[in-house]
Amino acid sequence: MQGADYDDRTSFLGDWGPFQQTVFFLLCCSIIPNGFTGLSIVFMGDTPPHHCHIPAHHNITAQWRNVSIPWEEHGGILRLSRCTRYNTSVIKSYSDKGYEPWIDVNVSEIQQEVCKDGWIYDQQQYISTIVSEWDLVCDDDWKPPMTSSIFFLGVLAGSFVSGQMSDRFGRKLVLFSTMAVQTIFTFIQIFSTSWLWFCVFYFIVGMGQISNYVAAFILGMEILSPSVRVLFGTLGVCLFFAVGYMLLPVAAYAIRDWRMLQLALTLPGFLCVPLWWFIPESPRWLLSQGRVDEAEAIIRDAARRNNVSAPEVIFERAQQGNQAEKMLSHNICDLVRSHNIRCVTVVLCLVWTTLSIGYFALSLNTGNLHGDSYLNCFLSAAIELPAYTIAWLMYRYWPRRMCLFSTLFQGGAVLLVIHLIPQNMSSIAIALEMMGKFGVTAAFAMVYAVTAELYPTVLRNTALGTCSMASRVGSISAPYFIYLGNVSRSLPYILIGGLSILSGLLSLLLPESLGMPLPESIHHMQTIPCCRRGESTTTYNPASVKGDEEHPDETV
Repeated sequence: MQGADYDDRTSFLGDWGPFQQTVFFLLCCSIIPNGFTGLSIVFMGDTPPHHCHIPAHHNITAQWRNVSIPWEEHGGILRLSRCTRYNTSVIKSYSDKGYEPWIDVNVSEIQQEVCKDGWIYDQQQYISTIVSEWDLVCDDDWKPPMTSSIFFLGVLAGSFVSGQMSDRFGRKLVLFSTMAVQTIFTFIQIFSTSWLWFCVFYFIVGMGQISNYVAAFILGMEILSPSVRVLFGTLGVCLFFAVGYMLLPVAAYAIRDWRMLQLALTLPGFLCVPLWWFIPESPRWLLSQGRVDEAEAIIRDAARRNNVSAPEVIFERAQQGNQAEKMLSHNICDLVRSHNIRCVTVVLCLVWTTLSIGYFALSLNTGNLHGDSYLNCFLSAAIELPAYTIAWLMYRYWPRRMCLFSTLFQGGAVLLVIHLIPQNMSSIAIALEMMGKFGVTAAFAMVYAVTAELYPTVLRNTALGTCSMASRVGSISAPYFIYLGNVSRSLPYILIGGLSILSGLLSLLLPESLGMPLPESIHHMQTIPCCRRGESTTTYNPASVKGDEEHPDETV
């Protein structure tokens, strides 16, 4: 059954009745935990100010203890060294002899050594983080960015598995099972006894997080009517994600211990359990599996809740054009099987990867910005609200390719300007970074809907999962883009800005889907202009269903 045919047959439900409102709101609510799960590492994995611990049993005088840590310059600021101290045996010898530091001894000439007795962490901002609990500093300072990368490796694995599972077993089952995985293993993380176990559980949380996000997105896109679909895909889901993101700095400000913060962030997941009885399975997916009676039952229940009368026959029991599709078993290989779909997949994967680098690098970087880290994180989350609103308005009226190009170009161009700002004008640099985050966020909001519109029902969830999987190459590397800031402050912005502009240009190669119904089969996909290569092509028109059925081998 074609996308336009399905929309026509269910048009009697209306666009915004109680059924659609319930599905819209509940699916959006299921997204809220995703807003803080992946980015909670900004606070849980932050590195507090620290210096070497000088044990009391060394019995040195207070004067020598006060000078036992050397000073170092970092980013133009003088601070106590975080990874070295003066040799405690030498200091103890001078202390026992009664020498005065800087009077009898030139302290700067004393040999330095690494922190052999651990570290003292400043607790002014945090009671504890995973960094202070497991000493992830100095020689182990690679572990905090690796923690974020491990989470995104889980997201990568979840993207690979969940899309195919959802296309095979249904959107609803995968949605709630992966929500359970995310919530349960987030709770188990609280009891981690080492950094290694924390990362193992974090990997599984990442698998669940992306899986339920994509499943909820697809479920809404397939249940809701065309006019509401745009609102859901570019505004509803994204705004509720931003709400979850905005709750993160608020919760972290109130709870300074990472274990208690993790516990607080687990609770919303358990509140989503009752949603199972209110969110239906996708009728589109049921029809693609030949389960017409179940699909019709859901539509009739929706008609009852909307107080409208359903026709005696909603869906035909036998659709010749659908039979061949039902007999085929679709998998990830179908995304590269033909030249046309392969070109679409490659371009979208590159765009997704760049967006993921930009979004997560800028989000994870809030703790390194000048000023209060809680306020910076909140501003980074709050800037997403106008970004999503603008994305929705653009998506309603603008061509899809122009939407992606303009937002990616704007975000990249602003980020390229940051390296020209003097270091003492930090407020301007922060404002420009937020403008860059605005552009990248708006593009990220639209790329989900663009991808869903280009692929058919039988491959839509697999395609979204695959594009999301490809983008995790970007999110896995995003923490190390921030790490490059230790080499050059402007290097991360130059790389992210350049990649964003390049991806914006690539997005112009995609087919235009504005005003087109959702394709149901592979043969109804639009052709990317540069990938025709002399193939027999037709333009997909919902009125030409009969012609499509008579020529099933044509590339549409």
